[in-house]
Amino acid sequence: MMAVSVVSSQVPLTSFHHLKGRRKSRSRRPRAMPISASDSGTDENDKSTTLITFLGKGGSGKTTSAVFAAQHYAMAGLSTCLVLHSQDPTAEYILNCKIGNSPVVCNSNLSAVRIETTKMLLEPLNRLKQADARLNMTQGVLGGVVGEELGVLPGMDSIVSAIALERLVGFFGNFAQRNRRKETFDVIVYDGISPEETLRMIGASSKARLYLKYLRNVAEKTDLGRLTAPSLLKLVDEALSISGRRPLLNGNMSAEIWDAIDRMLERGSSALAEPHKFGCFLVMNPNNQMSVNSALRYWGCTIQAGAQVAGAICTASPHLNEESAERVRKNFSPLPLSFFPHLPTDSSLDWNAIMLNPASKEARDLLSLQAKRSSSLMSSVKFDAAKKSVTLLMPGFDKSEIKLYQYRGGSELLVEAGDQRRVIHLPPQIQGKVGGARFIERSLIVTMQ
Repeated sequence: MMAVSVVSSQVPLTSFHHLKGRRKSRSRRPRAMPISASDSGTDENDKSTTLITFLGKGGSGKTTSAVFAAQHYAMAGLSTCLVLHSQDPTAEYILNCKIGNSPVVCNSNLSAVRIETTKMLLEPLNRLKQADARLNMTQGVLGGVVGEELGVLPGMDSIVSAIALERLVGFFGNFAQRNRRKETFDVIVYDGISPEETLRMIGASSKARLYLKYLRNVAEKTDLGRLTAPSLLKLVDEALSISGRRPLLNGNMSAEIWDAIDRMLERGSSALAEPHKFGCFLVMNPNNQMSVNSALRYWGCTIQAGAQVAGAICTASPHLNEESAERVRKNFSPLPLSFFPHLPTDSSLDWNAIMLNPASKEARDLLSLQAKRSSSLMSSVKFDAAKKSVTLLMPGFDKSEIKLYQYRGGSELLVEAGDQRRVIHLPPQIQGKVGGARFIERSLIVTMQ
């Protein structure tokens, strides 16, 4: 182990460069499957919606896996909605269902909807216009904005996706309940634009809390903040009260407002750590080494974003050999891994036959049991008070890509990797300065002084 000297609290402690160590389907109604709602992780006393998503390299079968999962949950008796944020027509083809920007019923228990950012921009703008008309804060300037002229700018897709998913799953609690769609579902299966965009959304709640902290300081401790914050909060408050909804801020202008927003973001962040509310699966083509490497990378990125991976799914091709399958299982061990059969795309699919196929059982079992894996999920952080060390699970990363920072008197450890930053709060017995670090297999072991 190499000693790490601290030059400044605002520079990396180590960068590891020097370390060695629809048309409605005409097929018959699907038969009841031998998987009940309770088997899929639904508790009678917990009516929360479960969000399922998939990460994988393009062409690895991410959309196909999302449709497979949606069909599985629907046939298990759970009200399911497949949410797409792409213009790719693959899902429409294999479902034999035309999908628009409002939920459409594809078959029993299964609906699908396509998120279109251009259309979704209009609703929040119209709310702000109505609020401004009541308050007259912009003297009619905002009312003159023609929403239909506005296009989508970079970054808007992620924001719109987050808003749309929040309305469906309600991770933010009371605020979400006031803004949820009339449709309610047991399971939401989300197929995003890209893995990177999905990862940003996974980490958005926890990252937003830090921005909120600094924004609050500006609003409460600067002349500019004290001048503008009350008006902006009033506008937001009024916009939230449109259509008879009780305003989030309830007319208050105090520290309780900021505390309420922080609690809301904390609930959203905590929900991603609960297996019965969120499940993230890796998807790969086992015959493509780049696809396998990408899945490993996304495993590490998901941990960095603040969530856990429930398992990995391989799209089995007719040419898959046992040696390749065993190599993939070893690479991802002890993460649960399964294969689902190759699905032809040159003809309509009989989903009832696909789900009853014994080759699908392994993948279906993995999808059903993801909510019960809270005790078996690999811990991404392990503290050893006796050795005064921290072990961080970092699959998919090279030692040269990991950087450590330390702030706030040694009570925290900031880990940077995969274009993500993660803050590790250290228990009192381990707090202190970093004494050294080494990389063993997929884990980073940091020793504190």
